[in-house]
Amino acid sequence: MPDLQFKIQSAEAVPFAAVPMLAFHLLVENSSHGQAIHSIALHAQIQIEAPRRRYSANEQERLLDLFGEPERWRQTLRPMLWTHADVTVPGFTDSIAVELRVPCSFDFNLAATKYFYGLSNGDIPLILLFSGRCFYVGNSGGLEVARIPWSKETRFRLPVSVWREMMDGYYPNSAWLRIRQDVFDRLYQYKSHAGVATWEEALERLLAVPA
Repeated sequence: MPDLQFKIQSAEAVPFAAVPMLAFHLLVENSSHGQAIHSIALHAQIQIEAPRRRYSANEQERLLDLFGEPERWRQTLRPMLWTHADVTVPGFTDSIAVELRVPCSFDFNLAATKYFYGLSNGDIPLILLFSGRCFYVGNSGGLEVARIPWSKETRFRLPVSVWREMMDGYYPNSAWLRIRQDVFDRLYQYKSHAGVATWEEALERLLAVPA
């Protein structure tokens, strides 16, 4: 029976993708040497291990919306789910390298986006929890299937610069904000009556009004 091990070797932005996307270079190894793997239907749950890094005063300020005041971080700073990803691993014997592609959102209603955006530099501590099915050649020579247990996992520190450079390529000097339709209608009406040319100018005028 296969004994699979997983390791992320590196990560980079996928060039010319339709949406922002990261490619994690995943090494899959079978500790049962010489056993033929037919294919693997692999699923990965990716979590952000927020407590596994330090934060500057500026980052603590930028993450206020997510974790609250730094004095409360002992209670509020917890691992969080980022996303799920799937890949079909082709046949191999001892080891194989594949790309695990992960679409990335710039929606600031998502906790993961707020977290990534709040970091100035350093790394993003990730843990990938694997599951799925492994199809392999059994001792009788026939094709057999085995489940991949959730205990199969690997950690990886994604450089913040990789995420920032990717988003800057898709949204240069800009950000994406989704709001309710009725709020947009009110903002659109304000922009029209104020006679301003851009959304930035309309928002700047509203932000300049004393609370």
